[in-house]
Formats: sequence, C-alpha cells, structure tokens
Amino acid sequence: MKSTIVRRYPGNPILTKNDIPYQVETVHNAAVVKYHGDYIMLFRSHLRTGRSIIGLARSKDGFHFTADRAPFLTPSQDPGFAAYEEFGVEDPRVTLLDGEYLITYSAYSRHGVRIGLAKTTDFLTVERFSLITEADYRNVVIFPAKFNGLYARLDRPHSEIAPWSIWISYSPDLRFWGQSELIMRPEPYHWDEMKIGPGAPPIRTDVGWLSIYHGVFQTMAGSVYRLGVALHDLADPAKMLGISDSWILQPEDPWEITGYVPNVVFTCGAVEESDGTVKIYWGGADSVMCVGEATISDLVQLCLSQPRASLHAPANLLQSS
Repeated sequence: MKSTIVRRYPGNPILTKNDIPYQVETVHNAAVVKYHGDYIMLFRSHLRTGRSIIGLARSKDGFHFTADRAPFLTPSQDPGFAAYEEFGVEDPRVTLLDGEYLITYSAYSRHGVRIGLAKTTDFLTVERFSLITEADYRNVVIFPAKFNGLYARLDRPHSEIAPWSIWISYSPDLRFWGQSELIMRPEPYHWDEMKIGPGAPPIRTDVGWLSIYHGVFQTMAGSVYRLGVALHDLADPAKMLGISDSWILQPEDPWEITGYVPNVVFTCGAVEESDGTVKIYWGGADSVMCVGEATISDLVQLCLSQPRASLHAPANLLQSS
C-alpha cells in the first residue's frame, strides 16, 4: 500500500531525459525553489561520459516544467575550482537568504568530493563563491535563517567512527565554517541504518525546523533509499525535538524501483505552499524527477507523536516536546 503521508502526483515522472533540449542520460536529484511566483528546478544529469552537470527547468504550477536550452552549471575552468570539479557537479540545494539564492553542490574530482557554494539573484547568471568543505562531504543544506548572527548548515561528512551521519556547522560569512556538532546518526536495524543525509533545506514551522532527510537500508539485493523527517528547535537547530521512527516515502513506482540506480527516492528540494502543504521533489532511481505533496502539520506530528528514542544518538536526541 502506497504512502498516504506523501501523495504522489499522478503525472509522475515530471521531468525525464526526453524533456531536455540537449543530450543527457538522466534527470534527477533536483533542488526546487520559488522565484517571482515561478518554480525553478536545478536538476542533475549524467552525460555519456558518466560525469554530471546541473540543468535548469521552469514551471508555473510546480508540476509541468520546461528546461532551459543550455545547462546552468558545468565543471568550472576557473583556477581554484577547476581542479575540484573536473569529474562533475552534482546534487544542488538552494536556499533563499538575504535576497540571494545560495546554491550548494557536490564537486567531484580525483581528490574526492567537496561542497561548492554559488550564488544567484536571477537564475540567469551564477557566481561561484567558495569551496566550503574539504573532502569528503556531501548533502550540504543551508538553513534559510541565521542563529545569533551565524549562518547554519546541515552536512554529511564521511567518517569511519560515525559513518554517514548528519552534522550541523555555523559560519559568520558563508566561507569559514566551524562549531560543528553531530546531531543525527543512522539507527541500528531501522530503515535508515546504513547511512543518512540531509535532503531539502529545512522549513520553518511554528513548532520547529522541519527537515526532510534520506536514509539507506542495505538488503541482500542492494541498497534502498527512503525519505524521513526530523524536527529541529527553532532557536537552537542543533537540538532535535523529534525524529520520525518511520519513513514517509519509499521506492514503489516502476521509475523508482528500476533505473540507473534501482530502489531510490532522493530529495534535494521541497517548496512550502501557502495552504499548509509542501511539494516534495525527488529523483527516482537516479533517472527521473518526481513530485508529491504532504501536509506540513502531518509531518511535524510524525516527529512528535512517533519519535524514535535512540541509545546510540547524542544526548539531545533523547529530548522531545
């Protein structure tokens, strides 16, 4: 039985490689934001070289997208970035803050994967700002607010001690980050026991910051990527108010079960709507883009009424409201 928490759009998939006016082999893992009333999607695509670029598509309703005629972000040739983007740019996230759209993306090279930060105000031009991590990091999302004058981000470094866990870090200027703290770990023998990572930038609610994240479970037939939700304190986002014990979305449709990477739903973007719902966008099997809708209060309630209590998490994860 399909999830009733996230209501899949019946027209899925909403964007495929056949909709792109230049040659790509996939369309997936896209950030989506509102810009002057329109929806802007920054999607990742594999080329036939196997490397990735980032394209742009636009929509009036959040369901029907038309791709621009040229890619939005391709590996840089500029000194300082070129050596770290030579293998591709991937998995963007976008946050609107102080009148700028902040774009984080994974930069791949022979040196590993780092996170780049770019900025735009119009989605016509884009300026690379800085590489904001060393290797190996992925899944960096920036909160759409400051805390005590500091920017905040969620990230997922690779560590053999705390493998594939979610951390929070702070910055005075978006360039230099620190005060890092581990706030979520994979839960043993749960749907996300192998690894977790931030998904869409957090959404502010009256109760807390709602975060959609991905979790991975290893099966005898390979990994399964699902989506879950967590709730952060409004004033102190390192404090977790609740993490839903169950997933909100798993691979079920044919284009989520079969594709470039089977059994994957993976989000990089969600758009809050004025009616209390949120459009959640996800890549299906690393091949196509899909969308569904959920009620924000339902997602918040999942975190508070059905929270997990983990003995393997930091102490503040055991607090709930």
